[in-house]
Amino acid sequence: MAFATEEINETPHLLPNVTLGFKMYDSCFSEASAIEGVLWMLSGKQKPVPNYSCQSYPYLACIIGDDQSSSSIPMARIMGLYRYPQISYGSAVALLSDKIQFPSFLRTMPSDSYHYVVMSNLIIHFGWTWIGIVASDNDYGILGSQNVKKEIIKRGGCVAFIEILSLSNAAQKVQSITEVIKQATVNVIVVYSTKMEVVPLMIEAARKNITGKVWIATIAWMISPVFSMKELEQTLHGTFGLAPHKGDIPGFTQFIYNLHPSKFPKDIFIKEFWETAYGCSWLNQDKAQHSTNTSKKILFCTGEENLEEFHFSIFDMFDYRYAYNTYDAIYAVAYALHNMFYCQYSNQQFYNKTCSSIDGFKHWQLLYHLQNVHFKNKAGEEVFFDMHGDPPAIYDILNWQLHPNGSSMYVSVGTANSRAPQGQEIKMNESIILWNGENKQVPQSTCSTHCLPGFRKVPHHGQPICCFDCSPCSIGEISNQSDANGCFRCPETQWPSEDQDWCIPKSIEFLSFEEPLGMTLAVSAVFCSLVNISILCVFVKFNTTPIVKANNWKLSYLLLLCLTAGCLCSLVFIGKPQTINCMLRQTAFGIIFSTCVSCILAKTVTVVIAFRASNPHSSLKNWVGPTMPTFIVIVCPLLQVVLCVIWLTTFPPLPYLNIKSENAKMICECTEGSAIFFYSMLGYMGLLASVSLVVAFLGRKLPDSFNEAKFITFSMIVFISVWFSFIPAYLSTRGRYTVAVEIFAILSSSAGMMFCIFFPKCYIILLRPSLNTREHLMSKTKSFSQKF
Repeated sequence: MAFATEEINETPHLLPNVTLGFKMYDSCFSEASAIEGVLWMLSGKQKPVPNYSCQSYPYLACIIGDDQSSSSIPMARIMGLYRYPQISYGSAVALLSDKIQFPSFLRTMPSDSYHYVVMSNLIIHFGWTWIGIVASDNDYGILGSQNVKKEIIKRGGCVAFIEILSLSNAAQKVQSITEVIKQATVNVIVVYSTKMEVVPLMIEAARKNITGKVWIATIAWMISPVFSMKELEQTLHGTFGLAPHKGDIPGFTQFIYNLHPSKFPKDIFIKEFWETAYGCSWLNQDKAQHSTNTSKKILFCTGEENLEEFHFSIFDMFDYRYAYNTYDAIYAVAYALHNMFYCQYSNQQFYNKTCSSIDGFKHWQLLYHLQNVHFKNKAGEEVFFDMHGDPPAIYDILNWQLHPNGSSMYVSVGTANSRAPQGQEIKMNESIILWNGENKQVPQSTCSTHCLPGFRKVPHHGQPICCFDCSPCSIGEISNQSDANGCFRCPETQWPSEDQDWCIPKSIEFLSFEEPLGMTLAVSAVFCSLVNISILCVFVKFNTTPIVKANNWKLSYLLLLCLTAGCLCSLVFIGKPQTINCMLRQTAFGIIFSTCVSCILAKTVTVVIAFRASNPHSSLKNWVGPTMPTFIVIVCPLLQVVLCVIWLTTFPPLPYLNIKSENAKMICECTEGSAIFFYSMLGYMGLLASVSLVVAFLGRKLPDSFNEAKFITFSMIVFISVWFSFIPAYLSTRGRYTVAVEIFAILSSSAGMMFCIFFPKCYIILLRPSLNTREHLMSKTKSFSQKF
């Protein structure tokens, strides 16, 4: 204050022709003394008189102080009645931002409302979720601890205990609190207290050898003489906390070194400071008499001591942080007075458009200008007050470090600035932090071990939410962060990874030509079709032989062509479903196989009619000839064609991405469009096969060499068995295996008909040509006719 006042008085452009002075009053960390000092300043009398002033004008423009919030609150209540400006350099309680209760209070110390946020963010930043709190028994400690607890809980942390440091029964209370700290599982203790209560707590903690704990200090005691006590160094090593922002005050260090009692004979502090610094006493009559009456020699101060030759650790410890706030407060008053006296703002003139004078201004006028002051100090930092009378919140993050050589010091490891861009409010260099204990890593303070991604927290019944078990996520759910409160389901097109910590796209499944199953089925289809073509070539080459002629070579050719087409149509089922192949799959298969079965039915009917009509008295003679088989081959498939055309025009099969059938897959398949049409198509084909089976069974006693009905019977049994087995297999499979089952049914039924009907004939044609004669066939036919 003295330095700032002297500097302002020497500044020509600020308050020219006006000299600032000050009076000091020591509140002695007492609310009663602080109130007494306020009344003394307001009344102007040595003995305070409430609500009375004996001075005609306010020779004290503003009150700077107090340091402690507990003192500033009653001071601000009194001064608020008179709108008497008050600027505190150390009070941080958020309550003082309430302009209804404290209309004339301002401060250069940031409000605790941001202090709570920064402190809780720092705690959670290091992964500490299990915290203990010790608070002093005053407004600062009780309100501050409750607000920090609220912010920690908001960020997912828990408070294991809150202990109150009371000045009444202090020794007993301190013992109880340190025992709680020693027994607790928490490793991080927030001490939300003023300086006076911290010292006995730390002394008792050191006596009980409580080490390995991280003490989190508030701005009220982070810069405190407690750190200069040698017996507490090991206990306090690694203390982590916030401190008021340290700014540069040019020339202030030299000013301190130039202090001398002779320069300030009326200063109530300098002589006491001098005696404490050098361990001497100033000579006076009482001390001289005491020195002669005792054997102990008193060292008297000479005034020749030089501060520059002495290392004052107290300078390094305090680091001028509160002095910087005081410096800004004095300059704020000076700029406000300047603006008020010299009408710097035309829109801020008062009654009758005149400016205030030095002899006649009112306190509320100065308060108005103080609330609107805005300037840059000599360090280049902006100084102003918001609507609550608070400055921008800037803190230094400090770490108290004890080094192996015995030296100890504050190390600035970061800053917190409320005006920084979002997400950049806190900047920290963690590599230079030293922690208490042997472990150089960040200490752990959790009630339960962290849950890894893929797990969720299950709280213990009746305990804080930070005490929990880890349970794996359910099937289909993930958690992608540690200590997740719950799991969530992946989007429908995605599925959890193996560790259930992130979602991966579902694989798209369909029967492709590249995979072994699809390749095998495709090769089988081609092979079957080639066998059919080979048989057709054999029949064409030997078309003049009796066995080919006797078995209706036209129907045989058509049947072989249809079987070839049926085998090849299974290739349409392989590959990624598209609109065209979805529409062709079932309809082409249905029409082709209906034609196959119709050919077989026509062959069977032809054989049965031919041999039954050989009886002279048979009425089937009129049906012998090409009319009947032609009619069957045309009409029977035509009905299937009509059914398929109606199916395609009303409910056509289309591509569909089935995302629900399989957990980790999306099945690309063809919808049937209409199940009724699908099963009607199969049913009609089954009906034709059943009729063929019955007719073939009726012709089982025909002559062996000419009898094709027996082979047709076997082929129809195979055909019907395959397709009856297909239906339950088709309904019980999913994805590509559904398609594979249908292809297998197509190839199996085709191979069955080909093997049962044509292999015996090929055997005779190629290997037993002696049986492929007209005489052999006619002998069997004649024998059959004689039986009838």
